[in-house]
Amino acid sequence: MNWRRLRLYRFMLAFGLIMASLVLGVCVYHLLEGYSLGEAFYMTVITVTTTGFQEVQPLSEKGRLFTAFYLLLNVCIIAYTVSVITTYLFEGELKALWKNYMNEREIKRFSGHVIVCGYGRNGSKATRDLLSCGEQIVVIEKDPELLKGHHGRGDEKVNFLNGNATEDELLERAGVRQAKALISTLPTDSDNVFVALTARGLNPNLQIVARASEKTTQQKLIRAGADYVVMPDEIGGSYMASLITQPEVIHFLDLLNGTGTKKMHLEEVHLDQLHQDLRGLSIQELDIRNRSGATLIGLNRNGNEFLVSPDAETCLQAGDVLILLGSHAQIQNFTRLFYKNG
Repeated sequence: MNWRRLRLYRFMLAFGLIMASLVLGVCVYHLLEGYSLGEAFYMTVITVTTTGFQEVQPLSEKGRLFTAFYLLLNVCIIAYTVSVITTYLFEGELKALWKNYMNEREIKRFSGHVIVCGYGRNGSKATRDLLSCGEQIVVIEKDPELLKGHHGRGDEKVNFLNGNATEDELLERAGVRQAKALISTLPTDSDNVFVALTARGLNPNLQIVARASEKTTQQKLIRAGADYVVMPDEIGGSYMASLITQPEVIHFLDLLNGTGTKKMHLEEVHLDQLHQDLRGLSIQELDIRNRSGATLIGLNRNGNEFLVSPDAETCLQAGDVLILLGSHAQIQNFTRLFYKNG
């Protein structure tokens, strides 16, 4: 049970205890003292609230004994209720509950968004990179402390859900049926396998990227429904080795992941995003480099063949995907010149 639901449960429990106490008082005074229901309710209220008004009629010895214990019981209930209400008022819980309610209403309207399961080092980095690309993000994280600190990391536009991503109900609340992709970066491989299996069952068209720590988990994740499996430890080791053997290559790759004006971008452009009259033209006729400044470094031919640094005579065909390299300004120039709505 997550922390918000726990506090809501405490609030409902306090309300339930008050109602149960009232029912108990009415029943006992009605049966034990022979009061009418109206008189029993009146006696119950003045006892619970300790207002000190006179009894409807003198109490019997059993009635006085019950009233004494009833007063002690209600002192405990009132103390508990006050503590719960104080938590809601002074810790901003009512505001948080309202925000959470509005957050879930907003998520229900999402379509084509990305769900990130786990907000640790990998999940938070993936979230920020997706945000920089303009994606709609829903993050599922069960550790409330990680969620409390997200405002300092530039992720204010992210929709967060507190809970365990392995639960079907939470994935449903995150809009998994309408999402286009899911990234699972949970700490344990078994949880990532379970999330991939569940998400694939809820949305067969979902693109799933999962994290793995062990090599043996890779095939399990693929069988569970993951499209891609990423092993951060292996990537990190390869990166450190490449810093020794190919440092300049790594420096170039760092430009792609850097920040500021020197940052370079790799852009994936589908042919159907471009003007219709570009179809059938050769790369030389497009003259992308001279017109926009961006460089065409690769071409995926309808998902079947990948051409690296394609020949100038290569003509564009339906289904082609262009891979461009350039600065932010150069990519913007390409968009303005070649996109349908540029």
